[in-house]
Amino acid sequence: MATDIIMPQLGESIAEGTVVKWLIPVGGAIQKDESLLEVETEKVTLEIPSPATGLLNEIIVQEGQTVPVGTLLARVERVPPSEVINRVGGVVVRPMEPASAGDQHHSPAVRQLAREHGIDLSQVKGTGVGGRVTKKDVLDFIEQSRVQTEIAAPGSEPSMSEDLLPFTQMRKTIADRMVKSKQTSAHVSTFFEADFSGIAGFREALRQSSGQGRSLTYLPFVVRAVTRAIRDVSIVNSSWGEQGIAVKKDIHVGIAMALEDGLLVPVVRYADRKGLNQLAKEIVDLAERARSKKLSPEEVQGGTFTITNHGGFGSLFSTPIIHQPQIAILGIGAIQKRAVVIHDAIAIRPMGYLSLSFDHRVIDGATADQFMAKVKHYLEQSDWEQIL
Repeated sequence: MATDIIMPQLGESIAEGTVVKWLIPVGGAIQKDESLLEVETEKVTLEIPSPATGLLNEIIVQEGQTVPVGTLLARVERVPPSEVINRVGGVVVRPMEPASAGDQHHSPAVRQLAREHGIDLSQVKGTGVGGRVTKKDVLDFIEQSRVQTEIAAPGSEPSMSEDLLPFTQMRKTIADRMVKSKQTSAHVSTFFEADFSGIAGFREALRQSSGQGRSLTYLPFVVRAVTRAIRDVSIVNSSWGEQGIAVKKDIHVGIAMALEDGLLVPVVRYADRKGLNQLAKEIVDLAERARSKKLSPEEVQGGTFTITNHGGFGSLFSTPIIHQPQIAILGIGAIQKRAVVIHDAIAIRPMGYLSLSFDHRVIDGATADQFMAKVKHYLEQSDWEQIL
């Protein structure tokens, strides 16, 4: 008896998804609720669990293909537990005999790649389960053939050396969004410098008294200062609409997070109602689940303002692109000790540059600077004990 694997509905407004990666091969076995494949939508990348225990009998939609919600992706054949006897690479598989030279049981992707390059698959050594030929095997065979051809023709001109990195669906989505944002909003940036010595002193005192300061990075303090400034300059928490400017009553702060293959912006909801500890916990939780691809689509939707911490690798200045349909994004540069003039004397303080990219259709420079002055004030003058 087979169980159909279909493209799930991953959010109310999502109509299609892209198969990023099958996590087990054809013929491999899977336990119910174990991750079977990665699916990417325009909002998020998720690991999809198997609805049943069995063997992945057939893959219908190959990696890289984008299909509508409800499309049949694969079939899992249910088998008695006694047939599942091996575990390879963390996945249970059924034992298979090594493929013979005349074995033609190749995946559609492998057959297509071989046809495109005129490859005889019987000449390719398979490294997959049971000797199966994989796409990597075919690509390696093509590369080896190219190198041998160049060696055999010493008088020929060497080809230009380069590596081609195919676009991932996430990279395509990010590219489309960034270009669309620049084409949509009238981007302008303004920069302020803030003194973080008050925050640094508070964190150190907290570390000395309870050790708690270690878990509080600068980011929760910035989130808190931003939400307080938004209360004062609410137009920053808005979006451009056909009928007018929609000023949001709730403050949902998106936190831009760099992943190995792209960028996600999970959202801290009602950020203005939360203290530093709760903000820190939620940010860490969102980051961990973003990296492990466990975020739900709803957790990357509905943001009203975005913060990006580009200073993590030492960057001082940035002009981030607005996350549509929002009208502003704040960047945090690296917090570094610098010589500054305080009361006509030179002092050493932990300083950081803050940038605000804003939509000039909605707010003018004076309003943006008023907002940033508020952020700077709350960072430098807040009594953090009261909002821990």
